[in-house]
Amino acid sequence: MSIRSLACVFIVVAAAAPVAACEGGASDPTSAQQDVDVPGVDTHEFTPREKHEFSTYVTEFPAPCPAVAVPVAQCVIEKRACPSCLQAAQAIAKAVREGMAREQVEGLFKERFDAASAKAIAVEGSPSRGPETAPVTVVEFADFECPFCQRIAPELDALWEKRQTAVRFVYKFMPLSMHPHGESAARAAIAAQAQGKFWEMHDKLFANGEHLDDVDILKYATAIGLDLDRFRADLQSPATKARLDADRKLGDALKVKGTPTIFINGREYDSKMDLGDWVDGEIAASASTTR
Repeated sequence: MSIRSLACVFIVVAAAAPVAACEGGASDPTSAQQDVDVPGVDTHEFTPREKHEFSTYVTEFPAPCPAVAVPVAQCVIEKRACPSCLQAAQAIAKAVREGMAREQVEGLFKERFDAASAKAIAVEGSPSRGPETAPVTVVEFADFECPFCQRIAPELDALWEKRQTAVRFVYKFMPLSMHPHGESAARAAIAAQAQGKFWEMHDKLFANGEHLDDVDILKYATAIGLDLDRFRADLQSPATKARLDADRKLGDALKVKGTPTIFINGREYDSKMDLGDWVDGEIAASASTTR
């Protein structure tokens, strides 16, 4: 499953990328290095250029585990004790297959596999589902009025449903000023959380993203069985404001620029990668380390 590289953002700046000209006389790309085969990575349909690019990356990029001081290819071939090496090689192959430039491949590799790229994200008090001890924690910063958040909500639900014993899904409130109902919808979800029905309200708000007026929100609160007097009070309570403020402050610290923004075990998800593959790789890596 992949999520489109679209998001609601605070400021959008468009710039035209320069187009490189084709030049003749390039040297044979396969002449400088011997290509390698990595067990578990299918490259039989690669062109010679693609096979050479793949081989270059997996023999240059270090194993994701700091204790394994060898390149990715050597790590896999020698079955070193780094369960993420195969996932890394497979991700590199996918990037090459999709025609990514070297700087893109390097960026994706660093985002997903560099231990230094993982950030500590506080989740206490945030609505979540899945076991707290799950090997994978997915954190989403979202706005109920963001159309892109609305679009991917069913995909994220499906991702969690299929892996709910191994994934903890955490929701963070990031209502954007560009959406007039974003904050009121977030307050409604927090008020529903106070009565143990966050996810029911979450589903209502995302399913009815174009109908988030106050009267609509009260209808959703009634439909999911909330105590309306308590709900109205919680909408404006100091605790609700504190939750919004905390999530916004955290989003600023993590440099969240738009919604949806997703972190997987502390690493920011890039839509060029397959979300399901990334999560499954984290699950597999955790399973290998606990054997």
